[in-house]
Amino acid sequence: MQRDEIDIEALKKNEEFLANLVLLEEEMKEDKSIQKGYQLLDALLLVSEDEEKINDVFTFILREAFDRLAEYLSQQKGFDLSREEELFTARAIYEHAIERYSENDMKGAKELFQVLHYMVDDEALKDAMMVHAVSVMQGKDFDTFIEKVANTDQYDADDRLAYFLKNFRIDTTKFLDENRDLVEKAKEELKVLEEDA
Repeated sequence: MQRDEIDIEALKKNEEFLANLVLLEEEMKEDKSIQKGYQLLDALLLVSEDEEKINDVFTFILREAFDRLAEYLSQQKGFDLSREEELFTARAIYEHAIERYSENDMKGAKELFQVLHYMVDDEALKDAMMVHAVSVMQGKDFDTFIEKVANTDQYDADDRLAYFLKNFRIDTTKFLDENRDLVEKAKEELKVLEEDA
C-alpha cells in the first residue's frame, strides 16, 4: 500500500490503532525489542507530531542496539541476519553510523562501519561495510560518498537488507583490491576486538 493511500487523518483518530500503538510500546519495552521499536517509530512518524515521543523511541532503539553490540562483542559473537531482531540491531547501528558520517564524525563513522563489517554474517554486506569504512579513511565526505560511490538508484524494497547501502557505482572487488592497504589497516584495527575477549 502506498503511503498516500493511507488515510493518515483517520488513523490519528482511530482508537483501535492508537491502542495498538500503546500495546506495541509496552511490548517493545518488555521484550527490549528493537524490531518492535522500529515498528512503533514508523507508525509514530506517520501519525504523530510528538517529537519527544519519537525521540524517546529512537533513543530506546539506539540504547538497546549498543547494549546488544557490547554484549555480542564481549562474547565474540556476530549478528545472525536471518534473525529479525539481530537484523534490526545491525540496522540501528548502521543508521547511527550513517548519521555520524553525515555529521562529519569520521572517526565514529569509520569505527562503526568497521564493527559492522566484523559483526555481520553476509559476505556482500561485509564488503559493503568495508567500502564505507575505506571511503571514510580516504577522507571522502558523506555527500561525495553518496554521489560518487553509493548507488542509491538500485533499491529493492523486497530485499531484507534494503536498509543498508550495498549497491555501488564502483566495482566493489576492484575498489577493495585497489585500496588493500586501507582494508588491511581497517582489519588490523579490528584485531583489538578479538584480544579483549
